[in-house]
Amino acid sequence: MKKLTLENTAYRYLEQSFKEWLDIQGYAATTVYNLPLHIRELLHHLEQKEITHIKHLTAQHIETHYRNLQERANQRRGGGLSNAHLNKHIQAFRKFTEYLRKVGRLDLTEPKLDNEKAVRRITYLTENEVKLLFETTHIEPAPYNMSEDQYKALQSRDRAMLAIYYGCGLRRNEGINVDVGDINFDRSVLHVRKGKNYKERFVPISKTNRNYLTEYIYDHRPQLLKNRKSEALFIGIRHTARVDSQTLAMRLKNLQSQTQDTELQQKEIGLHTLRHSIATHLLKAGMKLDSIKQFLGHSSLDSTQIYTHLLGIPQQQPYKNIPTYEAIQLSEDEKRL
Repeated sequence: MKKLTLENTAYRYLEQSFKEWLDIQGYAATTVYNLPLHIRELLHHLEQKEITHIKHLTAQHIETHYRNLQERANQRRGGGLSNAHLNKHIQAFRKFTEYLRKVGRLDLTEPKLDNEKAVRRITYLTENEVKLLFETTHIEPAPYNMSEDQYKALQSRDRAMLAIYYGCGLRRNEGINVDVGDINFDRSVLHVRKGKNYKERFVPISKTNRNYLTEYIYDHRPQLLKNRKSEALFIGIRHTARVDSQTLAMRLKNLQSQTQDTELQQKEIGLHTLRHSIATHLLKAGMKLDSIKQFLGHSSLDSTQIYTHLLGIPQQQPYKNIPTYEAIQLSEDEKRL
């Protein structure tokens, strides 16, 4: 809880240190912000038990605190805490014990907590809906507080955004951190340098998406730069600073509202929806699950299995005579877009 205060100075320092550790490990900004808040609740629980030094923390203390969370009321919505929220606490406990071990503060075993069963709802777009988003970027400009050239530059940036998040399946923060130099047009490859947990990978770029990126970088991005310098792929219209994910998410919502497609407009979508969408479409096209795992940068095949549930495909279904990833990227994607 954000309003909780810690009396123990060492605990306050520990919370901040944990937050910095998560950031160094390369976790998303939301994770870096939220997990320490859950740990603050744990540390507050220890204070209430008059446990004033972290070296006295045991797995049993964490398990007791978790049982209290299971029984606690949801102060904003009534009822109890959702399973998804409880699972966030479990994630925080696991990461916190890992942090304590790795920095040498406490050799603490991971608490014996099983994840709560949570209904994971994943929204993805149909291939036609993705096509509508691309088509919307070509609507005749209706400039406001900007020139027609600037507006067209934003439209081109929108197409580049769709090419990065849908065509290349990047995570929200991965896309934001792409630099122009990360794109190898000769090899049609994108170098993801700042992936989750700082893992790097190379992602193939289809011919169509390469064309969108080429058009933006060479024809329209200079209009935004105005003779200034920036390495960032996505820059603002009034500044050359790297735009944040919220700015691109707002552009995506703007495209969604302009499609005039009622069903599409009613969907709750964000940048990650585009990543879910390309993964789903590739699976439908017959790509091997392991290839999709590599494409998305998942560390475990379990994370990729969620798309089999979306399509009703058995997890252990054998894949035979399936086209390669390159074949899909250079043919099926182009036919769709």
